[in-house]
Amino acid sequence: MTILITGGTVVNATGTVEADVLIDGETVVAVVAPGSTALGADLAATADRVIDATGKYVVPGGVDAHTHMELPFGGTAASDTFETGTTAAAWGGTTSIVDFAVQRQGERVQDGLEAWHKRAAGNCAIDYAFHQIIGGVDDDSLAAMRTLVDEGITSYKMFMAYPGVFYADDAQILRAMQVARDEGLLTMMHAENGPAIDVLAAQLVDQGKTDPYYHGLARPWQLEEEATHRAIMLSDLTGAPLYVVHVSAKQAVAQLAAARDAGKNVFGETCPQYLYLSLEEQLGASSEEFGTFEGAKWVCSTPLRARAEGHQDAMWQALRTNDLQVVSTDHCPFCMKDQKELGRGDFRAIPNGIGSVEHRMDLLYQGVVTGKISLERWVELCSVTPARMFGMYGTKGVIQPGADADIVVYDPTGLTTLGVRTHHMNMDHSAWEGFEVDGHVDVVLSRGEVVVDDAGFHGRAGHGRFVKRGLSQYLV
Repeated sequence: MTILITGGTVVNATGTVEADVLIDGETVVAVVAPGSTALGADLAATADRVIDATGKYVVPGGVDAHTHMELPFGGTAASDTFETGTTAAAWGGTTSIVDFAVQRQGERVQDGLEAWHKRAAGNCAIDYAFHQIIGGVDDDSLAAMRTLVDEGITSYKMFMAYPGVFYADDAQILRAMQVARDEGLLTMMHAENGPAIDVLAAQLVDQGKTDPYYHGLARPWQLEEEATHRAIMLSDLTGAPLYVVHVSAKQAVAQLAAARDAGKNVFGETCPQYLYLSLEEQLGASSEEFGTFEGAKWVCSTPLRARAEGHQDAMWQALRTNDLQVVSTDHCPFCMKDQKELGRGDFRAIPNGIGSVEHRMDLLYQGVVTGKISLERWVELCSVTPARMFGMYGTKGVIQPGADADIVVYDPTGLTTLGVRTHHMNMDHSAWEGFEVDGHVDVVLSRGEVVVDDAGFHGRAGHGRFVKRGLSQYLV
């Protein structure tokens, strides 16, 4: 089947151009001047389907490089399955996700990867890939890391937080980074000082300070900055490239910026929640239904930071200056009922996570509307750089001949209202209730198949394929 997207403005990281896009099967085959007959025919007359994008942007499908579908956490599991989560992603213009296969202490890496393949295979509405969580470092897991590249897994994640669950000490991180350096793996790091956080959290609970608000106070910016610096030093020592996930504190950004200014292969991502939400307004919220437990909706780690300290503005600035390179969601949704409620009376037991996979493209576009980032930077942050960072660029993250036809037609004159009544994520609340975005996802194509248009959702579980990734294409 051939599809012609006509009349739109094609946006890539390098600029915009008025152009028509011709798709044959699953692939972009031409990007030509509007109405061009350079291919020897009137394309609109010969295409099987014509999509009119007049007045709209035609952009590469979003690549969300940090999601957690079905992740077991805190005695429960993330409420989105691979089917519901990837369906919601498609509604929001994301056409590829990179989720996390999990290995814990005492488990085999190969078993964790196989388990995640079984969870995802045949259930995804869009294409998917995996990072590998290394939650237990020993000779067996280090040997298994050396096989990951052959599996198309070219990045792995470690945690300086969550003692007793995923926590790795400096010696374990050092050993893993040495393997990563040798194999070309990109090290992803959750950078918070977990043992110190546990002390602060226990002290707060002992003082009767158990509301969700205190989740934020138990994880102060100093412990994010310190861990970020430590991760950078270990990266520098070993020569292993480093990607720090979900950066929320401006002081942590400063550590990344200093390392990058010194020419190091050090990178960082932030998430929509750290651009818009705050300790005071969300973690400190109360409602008639939940009282001061309302803030549980926004418990995530790293935590929401104080707006009074300027962290949100600093994240936007870092996106403008490329001190942060990617915006992912860390999508890890939990319902309030029977899930977040596990932490009533003790914020430490609230499952950590916010659901945003459906909203990332819209929320970042609002930054274009308000002048915080450019149109091209929007596409770079949401599509191009995550594809490059994680070894998918060329087939993902760009509209050019030979690329997968993962394409979004975006209407800058549209309006999108976010909330539990309109979203498609499997959650009983929205972290973004009442937010309005001056733009709208009109049409979404995944590998040449229209999965979303004005008639609704046309995708299906099983359409999404596993993407074997290459090595990072973003290193110096």
